[in-house]
Amino acid sequence: MGKVSNFSDLVQRVAASCLLHPLGAGRNGDFAVNGAGDEDDFSELELDEPEEEVREEEEIGGGGGFRVREEGSRKEVMEMEMAMWEVFDAVSAMKKAYAGLQKAHSPWDPEKIRVANIAVVGELRKLGVLRERFRRRCSGGGGHRGGGAVAGGALREVVAPYEATVEELKKEVKAKEVEVDNLKEKLSSVVNGSNGNNGKKSRSISRRKVGCSQLQVVAAPAPDLFEATMSQVKEASKSFTLLLLSLMCAAHWDIAAAVRSIEAATVTAITTTAINTSSILTTTQSGNAKYALQSYISSKMFQGFDHETFYMDGSLSSLLNPDQYRRDCFTQYRDMKAMDPAELLGILPTCHFGKFCSNKYLAIVHPKMEESLFGDLDQRRQVFDGNHPRSEFYSQFLGMAKAVWLLHLLAFSLDPTPSQFEATRGAEFHPHYMESVVKFSGGRVPLGQVVGFPVSPGFKLGNGSIIKARVYLVSRD
Repeated sequence: MGKVSNFSDLVQRVAASCLLHPLGAGRNGDFAVNGAGDEDDFSELELDEPEEEVREEEEIGGGGGFRVREEGSRKEVMEMEMAMWEVFDAVSAMKKAYAGLQKAHSPWDPEKIRVANIAVVGELRKLGVLRERFRRRCSGGGGHRGGGAVAGGALREVVAPYEATVEELKKEVKAKEVEVDNLKEKLSSVVNGSNGNNGKKSRSISRRKVGCSQLQVVAAPAPDLFEATMSQVKEASKSFTLLLLSLMCAAHWDIAAAVRSIEAATVTAITTTAINTSSILTTTQSGNAKYALQSYISSKMFQGFDHETFYMDGSLSSLLNPDQYRRDCFTQYRDMKAMDPAELLGILPTCHFGKFCSNKYLAIVHPKMEESLFGDLDQRRQVFDGNHPRSEFYSQFLGMAKAVWLLHLLAFSLDPTPSQFEATRGAEFHPHYMESVVKFSGGRVPLGQVVGFPVSPGFKLGNGSIIKARVYLVSRD
């Protein structure tokens, strides 16, 4: 009976222990029973079977957990791949928008720049949204915070250059706005000063300041601006003429023969006035051959000036829609005024200005002249192919061509368009319309002087102003 009683107590204790403690803890618990040794052996035998069952359950449970984690990892990888594709698409769109912004700068188009800038900012915002979404997802993933920080840093590295570019553009815009405000203040102060009664001297100074302000601000086409641009044409023409003359001397040209050929080309069938041709031929002896050469260059550069495209095509925009064409011409003037012509033609070699330069260069520099000056026809071949050489000689020519092109744009920006005139050979000298390139003693032109040959044309502006034609005078006798 003692055996049976002890066995019942043992079963009760094991049951209570199983209810009060986990199976794993039960294996390490104290199941020692005071009594005979066979009872201890039995207790150990009874506990062996649950232990094996627990191991089987743990193995089954562990395998199921591994499958759950594997499915979760696959889902995370798919989400990560989708996020990376979104980042790649956003970066590609950003590159395309930035390329559009660069393209809008050359040629300069304010409206296209504004639209491209909005597109760039929009793509930057998309990248910012992706970065914020990725940061929140990684920070909410517990153990993935370190990886999220690394990915966020990489994304910042991608976006940082574009953000820096936008900041630089904003700074440039602010600087330009400040500059415009300062110029407006100066202009208003000068205009107010010119309206005051400060004497004749102060009024003349104010007028000079207004002229400078107009050149800087360039708010609208004006006769004063046309006169200033014509002065730039004269200076550029002089510089190119001197360079060409120096090259001719270095190539051992017969300057007198060159001048005679130029003068022979200026003789027209309608000229009936008898003039002293010997005085013309002595221009080389007196060091004035540059005027004959400048006359030749000017006649080529201003040929076709009265047409809106120098007769490069049959456009009639100035007649069909004159107001819009005047606005377009002045917009082109403002955009091109500060540009380097060589850089512009490097980007757009076949634009209207590029065609103008090619035509005028081929008209001025003949093949024999170029071969004599440079030893080959390399520059001419480049111009024929639609390119523009990077030589010093061609750069000087581009400076003159740009000045004439800007004058042409201004002429078609004004209403009415300035009328061009030119002195004819043998004509009487009229000081109101003509200016002698040779200075006489006392500053006055002596009697009996007539036009030997024209050097550059003159213009009559809509406000009545006259830009005098430059002429080379000779004696009638």
